[in-house]
Amino acid sequence: MNTIHCEAVGADLTLAVSVPAKINLWLEVIRKREDGYHDISSLMLPISVFDRISIDIHPGDGPISITCDSPEIPCDDRNLAWRAADLYMKKSRKKAGMNIHLEKHIPWGAGLGGGSSDAAGVLAGLNSFFEKDVSAGDLETMALSLGADVPFFLHSRPALATGIGENLQFAEAPRYPLLLVKPPVNVPTGWVYQSLKLTKGLAQIKLKSFNEHPWQFRDLIENDLESVTVPRYPVIAEIKNWLLEQGALAASMSGSGPTVFGIFKTGQAAQDAAIIAKMNWPDSWVRAAEVL
Repeated sequence: MNTIHCEAVGADLTLAVSVPAKINLWLEVIRKREDGYHDISSLMLPISVFDRISIDIHPGDGPISITCDSPEIPCDDRNLAWRAADLYMKKSRKKAGMNIHLEKHIPWGAGLGGGSSDAAGVLAGLNSFFEKDVSAGDLETMALSLGADVPFFLHSRPALATGIGENLQFAEAPRYPLLLVKPPVNVPTGWVYQSLKLTKGLAQIKLKSFNEHPWQFRDLIENDLESVTVPRYPVIAEIKNWLLEQGALAASMSGSGPTVFGIFKTGQAAQDAAIIAKMNWPDSWVRAAEVL
């Protein structure tokens, strides 16, 4: 559900792209592969928290530069959005310079996929601008080379992700009202996976149950990574328990954390709980949202 708008300003052109965050309704880690990655089973849901990307494209050969309104985000070749632009231009053999500006609303290091979403938005935006010069299959290959979550964000539709995240089986999901709370801690993703005891996944069984009874999700929601993160960061469990006390139907950590989401019956209930959450955790990022 990326939105792409193109506007001419003199000789230059500006692309405006909106890209969503995601939550993992469940996340099971199946095994560690020989290449160092992990096979997973996860139902990934796009949500209504968006980064805004502006891409100013200049005619002729030129450099790629990137700026961001968030000081903790690197503005060089470590940035996935920059790497996505560089990869696209090299693979497509197009000639243009550009400046990418990221307006960040998805918090960094939150388990919500912000960096991957930005990268997918740049790929999709440039391919739209260049009139889909790169095939859908090649774009998927580019996305996967940037990160395991990036292919999901090319589509931004509810999907069961398996393999390392690149195998997507699309699903339908209700527009669950959500409350998201990210405590002010940083969880190293590599450390989480290295410390994990692996489980057996029940991907197709869970997806069948979800498709048949999408509001009966209490027994489906789980995140294997919590077994590593919660002992070190007990605030994650505190937030989960608090969300349930506030009337959430279920609560879980998203991705490798530390963001915790609660699913509520109504958007108003989520917004009411958000007001209290901001008072309880004034240093945390708090946002009411919904599944797209």
